[in-house]
Amino acid sequence: MRIGVLGTGNMAQALAGHWVRAGHEVLVGGRDEAGARALAGRLGGDTRHGSLSEAAAFGEVVLVALPYGAGTRVVTGLRDRLDGRVLIDCCNPVGPGFGLLTDGGPSAALRLAEAAPGARVVKAFNLCHEGVWRMNPPVFDGCPLAVPLCGDEASALALVEELVRAAGCVPVAGGGLERAALLEATAALFIGLWVGEGADAQAIAPPLAFATGAGGDGADGADGADG
Repeated sequence: MRIGVLGTGNMAQALAGHWVRAGHEVLVGGRDEAGARALAGRLGGDTRHGSLSEAAAFGEVVLVALPYGAGTRVVTGLRDRLDGRVLIDCCNPVGPGFGLLTDGGPSAALRLAEAAPGARVVKAFNLCHEGVWRMNPPVFDGCPLAVPLCGDEASALALVEELVRAAGCVPVAGGGLERAALLEATAALFIGLWVGEGADAQAIAPPLAFATGAGGDGADGADGADG
């Protein structure tokens, strides 16, 4: 698969590293040619480098590894190059106080879709710190990391699912792109718990067998309906 990477930061390096090792063709694009060249060198293999425009034109799939706001601006300028491409949005629009910068409006993923209406946007890879993505593979207590995806087109989701598996993870259907706001809100909650409270966000969810009450004893209030 041909993958264009918009950005030269930590997420770009961590995710693209998996795809290079899996044998995919990667072209790193950056505003600064020297930065793109340096990242391509760190990724190794046959990784190429170029401008943001060249990366957009190169990839069947294009990873937007840019901060919230910057991604939309860059994609707007590249919209003609992105027609027909699958765009992966991994950003988290989380600001000071761990609030959402989208402020009740469209999700970051939907804003990317509006900026490049000819592209097919999939929200993915946004729930973990780049340090997790540097793990090869991300496996915890013998279980591969599950990666939820939100997108509207089956063919686009299938390509991103392949890239999730290339990272040693398990793709999980998260619904259509309108549900990307839920993934972004989940990231804001988790980051607030991890960073703000020093709490284990994973501990707030019961095991799957108990999630719907099937594995429990039917205790009152399990459905959360009562105040």
